[in-house]
Amino acid sequence: MFVATCNSAGFGRRQGISAAGGKNRCPGSGLMDASENTAQGKAKPAQKPRIRDAEATKARILEAAKREFAKSGLGGARVDVIAEKARANKRMIYHYFDSKERLFQTVLENAYLDIRIAEQKLNLDHLDPREALERLVRFTWDYYLKNPEFITLVNSENLHRAKHLKKSETVKDYSRRFVSMVQSILERGVAAGVFRKGVDPVQLNITVAAIGYYYLTNRFTGSIVFERDLMTKEALEERLHFNIDTILRLVAA
Repeated sequence: MFVATCNSAGFGRRQGISAAGGKNRCPGSGLMDASENTAQGKAKPAQKPRIRDAEATKARILEAAKREFAKSGLGGARVDVIAEKARANKRMIYHYFDSKERLFQTVLENAYLDIRIAEQKLNLDHLDPREALERLVRFTWDYYLKNPEFITLVNSENLHRAKHLKKSETVKDYSRRFVSMVQSILERGVAAGVFRKGVDPVQLNITVAAIGYYYLTNRFTGSIVFERDLMTKEALEERLHFNIDTILRLVAA
């Protein structure tokens, strides 16, 4: 009987006579003696299946699509560019989202849900009404600054007359919750004698959004027209304080 020995590369070679009962295996070589082969029969070593992380792939696609749609709009965005930036392929994009329009709709829906969920997490019900409204104005301003893609995605969808957004019942549901939250702040302010009666929460929300939205979407032309840099740290801070003062005066009793 021969014994299998191993060279440095891990391959086996046969030499000499084995000790009684010894197992002739080389680590990594796949060689084994007759008794071990008999015991295992024809069974193959179990192999861990390679599982595609579908959720991670979808998340990369959505993030890449958000940036591409924000940069180029629905019409100008290219699926092959999205696939390249997502480290995926076009086939996977169509598998998960069916079409470029459906992908855009999902990106847009996620953008709205992100801000609506973040607003709910502010827990404004526990604050004084004036403080709650001030925090909402601050949050909206900061969110626009930190998420410029949101503004450009909204601009793009308005060019399409909200044809994608109108299909989303989820966005409508979360928007109703937001309006109810603002309504609660106003009602508490009226009860405390600090807010006037009759302020429409929808109109107030539009105004809070508009005074930040317009400033940022027109920052380039505005800087030329008004001959000042609207995006310096000092200018942004000044604008925030102006926004807060405007909103609080608007609802004051």
